[in-house]
Amino acid sequence: MSSESGAVAAPAGAAPEHVLPYARLAAYYFAYFAIIGGYTPYFSVFLHSRGMDASAIGLMLSLWYATRILGPGVWSWLAGRGTHGVRWLRAGTLLMLLGFAPMLWPLQQGGLIASLIAFAFFANAIGPQFESIVLSHMPGRSERYARLRVWGSIGFIAIALLYGFLLDHLDARWLPALMLPWMALVCVLSFSLDYGPGHHHAPAVSMQDVRAALRQREVWGFFVLMLLMQMAFSPYHMLYSLYLREHGYSSGAIGGLWAVGVGIEIATFFAIAPILLRYAPRTLMLAGLAAGTLRWLAMALLPGLGWVMVLAQLMHALSFAAFYAAAMRLLARYFPGRLMGYGQGINSSFSSGFGGVLGALLTSSLWPLGAGSGAFMASAALCLAGAWLALRMLPRE
Repeated sequence: MSSESGAVAAPAGAAPEHVLPYARLAAYYFAYFAIIGGYTPYFSVFLHSRGMDASAIGLMLSLWYATRILGPGVWSWLAGRGTHGVRWLRAGTLLMLLGFAPMLWPLQQGGLIASLIAFAFFANAIGPQFESIVLSHMPGRSERYARLRVWGSIGFIAIALLYGFLLDHLDARWLPALMLPWMALVCVLSFSLDYGPGHHHAPAVSMQDVRAALRQREVWGFFVLMLLMQMAFSPYHMLYSLYLREHGYSSGAIGGLWAVGVGIEIATFFAIAPILLRYAPRTLMLAGLAAGTLRWLAMALLPGLGWVMVLAQLMHALSFAAFYAAAMRLLARYFPGRLMGYGQGINSSFSSGFGGVLGALLTSSLWPLGAGSGAFMASAALCLAGAWLALRMLPRE
């Protein structure tokens, strides 16, 4: 068996099962999320080193979510128009690299904004298209998805930890030089990838097929649920470290709590395939919403108790990993075959894009209430609203 194979040898006379290009897909996940692992924790530090104040940095960081509203939808539409959609993935990775490269030079604020918009647009545009490529390699077997997606989590935490150490010894202005090699690797890997049988063997689709999928009531229930969950995570993604610091946690303790969350996420992705086969997506998503409610309440009400914060981070197994894996399985059901690219793009633009912007606005407006606890209480309320919606809208089977 090839080192890249995810298939088992077929019996004599049977059609061979599709060989999953596991190593190439896993390497792409690792490299793509390595970029995010450099950007998310440290880009604000880089901007500060370029002389920007807090308000300007906040504006710059909001561009990531703003470009996510448009980029994935545009790219999914372009990729779905022809028979060689993978070319748009390759073009997007190259344009992401070229958009970010000017940050190597001492740009003024206007130049930094232009470069960041280009980078964020294409980085967000190619994400859902790659997800649809992954799922096209496992038609009818989307429970295998989590064991590939885990390499993104590994890439994120490995680079976040490594760059944290490096930037303790280097000027933050070196960050673009540290991130560009991963963008170059993503670009190179994109030329080794193509869609799988779930795309090539599926009939062509038209915009009428997309509209037919979108006319399903439960599909929009799903998208709204994903938007609510994105909003619920906004205080955690944006200000969790600051929240812990204000409650007396050291930098080492904060890093340890982040590592607990990502570590349990990785373990869950590795182990969840048989669970996805046993339980309906609705069941796992409800479990994730219940865990999210408890998690955000714990953070809002008992932030000073270290053991409670550890338990809250362990709930990341259900509130993110299990919820997300089940959601991707359900999305593959709603948008099968060549529709998957459109489904991924709409989900990313609507839930992650609009949800990210709304979550950022909600977090910034509620953060003064209780020094952050009000924002986490709102996250718990959003999870409860999501559970009500899931009970009413998602299929029971």
